Amino acid sequence: MKNPLGALMQQAQEMQEKFKQLQEELEQAEVAGEAGGGLVKVVMSGKREVLRLSIDPSLFKEEEKEILEDLVAAAVNDAVHKVERMKQEKMAELAGGMQLPGGMQLPF
Repeated sequence: MKNPLGALMQQAQEMQEKFKQLQEELEQAEVAGEAGGGLVKVVMSGKREVLRLSIDPSLFKEEEKEILEDLVAAAVNDAVHKVERMKQEKMAELAGGMQLPGGMQLPF
């Protein structure tokens, strides 16, 4: 009969390795956010760093500076929220069928 504590420790170590790999994968992922019907677009890394920003040239003629700034902020926030959702989904996949006590979440 195998030692239950040893098996649990091995399972925890395997999960830690998977978690590390998942973190690396998420950090390399890119997420696009947009605002103004696609007139302003932001591409952000899983590290929440803005990689690219695209502003439709028509905004420079039609919109005031304040509106453009609001659209950029909205696009960045959209990308941030998408990164967070992506991370939560991946963590849920990693946990799989693991039964965690109430209120306990990954990472520990």
